[in-house]
Amino acid sequence: MNKNTLIIIIVTIGIILAVFAGVFILTAKKASPEPTPEPSIAPQSITSFDECASAGYPVLESYPRQCKTSDGQSFTEDIGNELEKIDLIRVSNPRPNQVVQSPILIEGEARGNWFFEASFPVLLLDEQGNTLATATSQAEGEWMTEDFVPFTASLSFQPPSAKKGTLVLKKDNPSDLPEFDDELRIPVVFDTSETLTVKVFFGNSKLDPELSCNKAFPVERIIEKKSSVARAALEELLKGPTAEEKVQGYGTTINPGVTINKLIIEDGVLEVDFDESLEFQVGGSCRVSAIRAEITQTLMQFPTVDEVIISINGRTEDILQP
Repeated sequence: MNKNTLIIIIVTIGIILAVFAGVFILTAKKASPEPTPEPSIAPQSITSFDECASAGYPVLESYPRQCKTSDGQSFTEDIGNELEKIDLIRVSNPRPNQVVQSPILIEGEARGNWFFEASFPVLLLDEQGNTLATATSQAEGEWMTEDFVPFTASLSFQPPSAKKGTLVLKKDNPSDLPEFDDELRIPVVFDTSETLTVKVFFGNSKLDPELSCNKAFPVERIIEKKSSVARAALEELLKGPTAEEKVQGYGTTINPGVTINKLIIEDGVLEVDFDESLEFQVGGSCRVSAIRAEITQTLMQFPTVDEVIISINGRTEDILQP
């Protein structure tokens, strides 16, 4: 074997050994677990699941979840009495400990005997048990059955100072006998972002039985503070009245699915441009006037707005014709 061949063999072996060493080091690094950060609170100071989880102790992804401290304490997440009532009533929204804001859309299903006359009461409580708001949940099918019946409710409330509350869905008990009382309790977390209250305007067949074309009546909405409050209020209008408001006679003449293309305010003039859904199959001078009234009155509540100009895909002429 000549000298050059020997050098090539030695270099090749060296490269192979270097590659193996590199692979070994990388594998060892990946296999080594990341160090677990030290919990921020001593275990003897922990008194609840929330404190345990926030402090960084391990959480077991069971249902309900459990958090265990280094000294062996175990804390279970509060999910209300959902598991106890699961064969009587089930709620898909909101879920236990979900962050909520007004209005809360409540959806689920309950046995027919949970209802009376196709409804049952709903309450929202603060941490001290004070009632923040009430609503009526309506069955969305034949309720005189032992089977599960879908239901919905919408509950509006003023945000409390407390962070947590409880949603209570009560079995309707027309007899008022305590032995027939029952309820599902769902813990919720209030959205603490800054909010404000605005008005949206709808027609109302009870307040205006003659159905005047240009009358609209206000209901309140709580929205998150943002730069375009007028746009946020208009978006709430386009969602239409809640189920509870519909029972009270509120209704809208605006088509579902309408979207806002653009909204600008300049020198007291608010120009709002919608897509073509606003005028889709709209006929009759009364309905056209009612649509304009709902939009205009919702936007004119703001002191910076003196005039409202409505357009559709940039057109202001020949729109919303009777």
